[in-house]
Amino acid sequence: MKICVFGASSDNIDKIYFEKVMGLGKKLAARSHTLIFGAGAHGLMGAAARGAKSAGGEVIGIVPSFFDEGDIIFKDCTELIFTETMAERKRMMEDTADAFIMVPGGAGTYEEFFEVLTLKQLDKHKKPIAVFNVNGYYDKFEELMEHTVRTGFMTESAKNVYKTFSCADELLSYIENDKADYADVNKYSVK
Repeated sequence: MKICVFGASSDNIDKIYFEKVMGLGKKLAARSHTLIFGAGAHGLMGAAARGAKSAGGEVIGIVPSFFDEGDIIFKDCTELIFTETMAERKRMMEDTADAFIMVPGGAGTYEEFFEVLTLKQLDKHKKPIAVFNVNGYYDKFEELMEHTVRTGFMTESAKNVYKTFSCADELLSYIENDKADYADVNKYSVK
């Protein structure tokens, strides 16, 4: 499978996040999956790529050409695809991937996650989506999503189009075995 990982580009974060996401990249490659990512050399994007490469995995980076300066781009990609815009980059990652993982990150990571979540709710794809909850990073996010359901802004079935894991092996097993049918778009609507 080609698995897209959305994650932080910042290096100014605790080393536990780097260790866990690098481990995820290694496990992804060891299970013969290809990493698709935003081609960043830094942060958790870079950690996932370094992990996958160190385990002999294929790494496909997709990045706007205006980032091609200095040390921003992970240069050890198996394949590096340049786009004109951030929107084109995101669309190409979505179209190329068979599954999506959100690791800890900020606004850009959330934006990428919510895009694929919304598209799945609208039955535009049936690809598995997982959240890697390293060190409790996404605990508050899960509380927010539960609050959104409790207050009627989202249905429980809409929330269930993704799953959250703190264990990389369990996360990858979920992605590999997801057989859920999300064809009934109406069940995701708030009524």
